[in-house]
Amino acid sequence: MAWRDGARLGAYGAAVCSALYGAMKLAQALGADALADKDPLPPELRERLLARDPLFVTSHWVLAGAAVAGIIVALATVRPWGAVVPRRLLLAMTWTVGIFMIARAVGVVGFGFVGDTLLLTGVRPAPAGQAALAGELARWDLLLWSPFFLLWGACWMAAGRARSAHREGALHRSGQSGKSGKS
Repeated sequence: MAWRDGARLGAYGAAVCSALYGAMKLAQALGADALADKDPLPPELRERLLARDPLFVTSHWVLAGAAVAGIIVALATVRPWGAVVPRRLLLAMTWTVGIFMIARAVGVVGFGFVGDTLLLTGVRPAPAGQAALAGELARWDLLLWSPFFLLWGACWMAAGRARSAHREGALHRSGQSGKSGKS
């Protein structure tokens, strides 16, 4: 697969992952459980989430809206109408989101492969009285959420390369060199 095809695949992958995540958050905002009970939150936040605390319902609406924006940004890296967005802005957005999602998957923010493994091996203690639930949520995070965020983040990183690949392909087809000095 050519570099340009990988970047294009990443852009569409980021759009699909955004759509899946957005659909889940929209379902939660509308009252469905939609994996809400598998969210690896601290016990007090988890209780508020499952009780449909207004703050969490609002956050679901915000995240569903952010997912729609994510779809648009991902597609802007490969679709002709995306050329109106400055290349550097798209690169900044795609790389920032990609790095954040990969960091979340690895465990820099407390969850992820590292945090879950530490909890499941007993190196990091579970919250008092919550060992069984913490173990279950760590397994869900290790097998579902962390791989999903890693894939999504990798797609965002590839999508960042898509705009460059799209521009280079357009320049090559028009017979211009890539040294126009414009970005």
